[in-house]
Amino acid sequence: MFDLVIIGSGPAGISAGIYAKRANMKVLIVSKHQGSIKTHHKYENYYGFDTITGEELMEKGIQQAKKLNIEMVDDEVVGIEYTGDYVVKTTQNSFTTKAIIIATGGARKTPNIKGLKEKEGRGVSYCALCDGFFYRQKTVGVIGNGEYAYHEAKELANIGVNVTIYTNGLQPEFQETDLPVVTEKILEIKGAETVEAIATESYEQAVSGLFIAIGVAGGFDFAKTLGAQIENNKIVVDENMATNIPGLYAAGDVTGGMLQVAKAVYEGAKAATEAIKFIRKK
Repeated sequence: MFDLVIIGSGPAGISAGIYAKRANMKVLIVSKHQGSIKTHHKYENYYGFDTITGEELMEKGIQQAKKLNIEMVDDEVVGIEYTGDYVVKTTQNSFTTKAIIIATGGARKTPNIKGLKEKEGRGVSYCALCDGFFYRQKTVGVIGNGEYAYHEAKELANIGVNVTIYTNGLQPEFQETDLPVVTEKILEIKGAETVEAIATESYEQAVSGLFIAIGVAGGFDFAKTLGAQIENNKIVVDENMATNIPGLYAAGDVTGGMLQVAKAVYEGAKAATEAIKFIRKK
């Protein structure tokens, strides 16, 4: 059992981890990717540095966390459940915690497939746990080629949905083969008002719905699954970085606003400070 699990190892996540660890919390940082900071050639507007590359700044943060003996796991988070405490599920393990900080960075991209954008909310969903109930005994597709896509497909299959995974021309990155998989490129999502069919390069399959699970699950996916409020592609938080779900906090680009390292560092620190109060009361 951890006091706090932080999802994301960018500036917001590392900042949160440092503050929580120094408050004697049992902390875990889980992350598969280190976010957009590493891809920036250089920063010239961050406090304390005339110039520094994104990779250098990222590594300094990681080393600072390691010096504090913060436990860090390099694994992909595929889901979160609440059972009185939070359970963070990864591809390899699961971790129970009293509180969570989502610091996964900005929103993932929607695949550029003809007809998909127009059907969002009308058969196209981004959350199997949220909307799977409506498709029991029906046929749906899950679009994605990673562990996250497989996890979402299994969630649907487990509640009686007839599901096929469509990788949209990419090779599957999951090892399991207990669900149907179509690797052809998707040409179009068809339907007058709602989703009615998915067309690939060689055939067309009637479906009642589509679930998008591209790449690695993001903060919006986790937040929505837990019932947190999302508006304008950001997780809604109050001045304490708290969502509307007790014990669930968010920090950094995932909350919108100024997409700057300075903001992410502050919000990570603030989220951790407030999470510490919540954990101690609990």
